[in-house]
Amino acid sequence: MKSFPNCKINLGLRVLRKRTDGYHDLSSIFLPVPLCDELEIEPMAEEGCLFTQSGIAIDCAPELNICFRAYQLLKEHFPQLPGVRMHLVKNIPFGAGLGGGSSDAAFALKMLNQLFSLGLNQSQLCSYAASLGADCAFFIPNQPALAQGIGDQLTPLDFNPIEGFRLLLAKPSDSVSTREAYSGITLHPEAAQGPSLVQLVRHPIQQWQATVVNDFEQTVFPLHPAIAELKKLCLSHGALYASMSGSGATVFALFPQHSPVPQSLLQSLGSQVLFCQ
Repeated sequence: MKSFPNCKINLGLRVLRKRTDGYHDLSSIFLPVPLCDELEIEPMAEEGCLFTQSGIAIDCAPELNICFRAYQLLKEHFPQLPGVRMHLVKNIPFGAGLGGGSSDAAFALKMLNQLFSLGLNQSQLCSYAASLGADCAFFIPNQPALAQGIGDQLTPLDFNPIEGFRLLLAKPSDSVSTREAYSGITLHPEAAQGPSLVQLVRHPIQQWQATVVNDFEQTVFPLHPAIAELKKLCLSHGALYASMSGSGATVFALFPQHSPVPQSLLQSLGSQVLFCQ
């Protein structure tokens, strides 16, 4: 069985408060994007999970990969789960703010459930996914959602705010760690009292640049000017809206649907372009 785990972008991201457990309460809109990895799973006679990987190199032992951990999680609850060969072709960069690893894990859970008829419903799959990572559960239904809490409280949206626009994803060579992004972050508890992100993105896109903000930009941009320059470059080439996704380092930009993304921008970005539609 083969599937294509897609990434996501964050449309707006407010860091509201620090919790007593050390995490932070957030508010963001998660949107699926068809930039995908490839994941193949097949049964094998031997016990356990034989995990291999190609594409973008991941610097961790196979048994630490989140797809392997997804198998181990289900094996703990379903001892009868057969052994599998699992191969991941990594196309979504890590340290990019795109949730690629979380998507891989969620798709692994869905595939194992289907392949071996485990009978897990969507709610149960979301529960397993959430134990692997805060945003993993998003990729189970894999539809636009308002994310709150630590990114694990999901409210589905009845519309896709970026439908009808051309989307560009670009990433410099920089990667940003979550620890680095949170370093010196300014909390914005007042954002919880004002208009919600869902309300803000119902306004015309021309208003988004001033209202639909990513709080991580204030800490990441000074440390990684190449990311800030990407956003500036997109806006100077006619993007209707541009923002960093998650804690970086990817920048996404929205352009009018009726005209192609400017060739001059694509030439300037070169190999930094991850996706353009």
